[in-house]
Amino acid sequence: MLNKKITDLLNSQINKEFYSSYLYLDMSNYYIEKNLSGFGKWFGIQAQEEHEHAMLMIKYILNNSEKVVFEEIAAPNKHYKDFKHPLEGSLEHEISISASINSIYAEAYGLKDFRTMQFLDWFVKEQGEEEKNASDLCKRFDLFATDPRGLYLLDAELGARVFKAPSLTI
Repeated sequence: MLNKKITDLLNSQINKEFYSSYLYLDMSNYYIEKNLSGFGKWFGIQAQEEHEHAMLMIKYILNNSEKVVFEEIAAPNKHYKDFKHPLEGSLEHEISISASINSIYAEAYGLKDFRTMQFLDWFVKEQGEEEKNASDLCKRFDLFATDPRGLYLLDAELGARVFKAPSLTI
C-alpha cells in the first residue's frame, strides 16, 4: 500500500501528464495548420508519450491497491506568436514537469518509500531526456530555421520521428 500523500501526488501527476498530452496536441495542431507537418508529427508523438506516462502511473497506483482519481484536464488555449514560441513553451513545460516529479521523489525519499523511488527513477531519467530534446530543438531552430530552406529541412527531419512506447516494467 502506498502512503496517502504519495498516492495524492501521483494522481496529481497523472493529470499533469494528460495535460502535457493536450498541450502537445495543441502544438501539433498549430504546426499542421501552418503547413509544418514534420513539427506537427514531432509534437503529436510527444503527446502520445505523455499519454503513456500517465498510463504507467495509473498502472502503478492500481498495482499498489490504491484508487486512481481523475481531475479535470485544463484546455491549453495557447496562442503562438511565431514558429519558435511552441518550442520555447515545450522546454518551459518540461522543466516544470521535472520539478513536479522531483517533488514526488523527494516525498517518497522522506517516507523511505523505496518502491516508489525505484518506479520514479525511470521518470527522472526520462525528464532529463525530455528537457534535452526540447532544448536541442530550440537551439536547432535558431541555427537552421531562420532560412526558409533550413526550416523546410528541419521540418522534414522532424517528420521522420516514430513513436516508441516506454519500456518500463511495473
